[in-house]
Amino acid sequence: MIRSIRVFLGAVTLGLAGCAALTDAPVGRHDSAPQAGALPPWQDAFPRPDPILPQGNTSPYEVNGQTYSVMASAKGYREEGVASWYGMKFHGRPTANGEIFDVYAPTAAHRSLPIPSYVRVTNLRNNRTVILRVNDRGPFHPDRLIDLSYGAAAALGFAEQGTAPVLIEAFHLAGVDDRRALAGVSYRFLQLGAYESAESAEHMASDIRALLMCPAAVTPVDIAGRRLHRVRAGPFPDAQSLELAHEMLLKAGYASPQRVP
Repeated sequence: MIRSIRVFLGAVTLGLAGCAALTDAPVGRHDSAPQAGALPPWQDAFPRPDPILPQGNTSPYEVNGQTYSVMASAKGYREEGVASWYGMKFHGRPTANGEIFDVYAPTAAHRSLPIPSYVRVTNLRNNRTVILRVNDRGPFHPDRLIDLSYGAAAALGFAEQGTAPVLIEAFHLAGVDDRRALAGVSYRFLQLGAYESAESAEHMASDIRALLMCPAAVTPVDIAGRRLHRVRAGPFPDAQSLELAHEMLLKAGYASPQRVP
């Protein structure tokens, strides 16, 4: 059985704020897979114009003596290559931009796309597709193009095989705020989601206020012609308070609250 070797390097080595999961070898058939059981219902990532922050986007950066560069933009990116997956060994650990890896979430690791980017990945063996959010760096094996969460690999039908030939197509989103040139960006808010229903968003905000005992606001935003209602907790007075709130939300069952400047 071929095993996955994933090296975690900090900001000193990679020049990345946070800790990236790095693939050096193919993922084995059952390596890092969750215990047998029913998978949660699959849900694609919803492309949105998230800001591109310095964290996770240092360029150039070096891994194992090889230098890589981050693209200026995901616009027009379309490439075929081999996809692999990573799973339970990294579940709950930070990705390159500081978000928490969820083995079932619609996320992926890529060497050069800006973080975050949104991509459509198509399994060329069966034409299944998923939409994923790139929030990590890797894989750093020359034969791999992208690393997917285990859940994404299962949705594409290649979790058992370990790898598959895929087509990757990036979404070009208008209104993306590129803040990579800004130094000293600090996170002040935690975003819990965006809902079509204003009532659902208000219920979520109310629950967050009760849990964290801090402000939580609902803000209407228009994305791709749709009116959504964004829920954010904060502002938090310092990084320690924000991280404590982030941990409380994860323990309460909220999936991957997003840190926002």
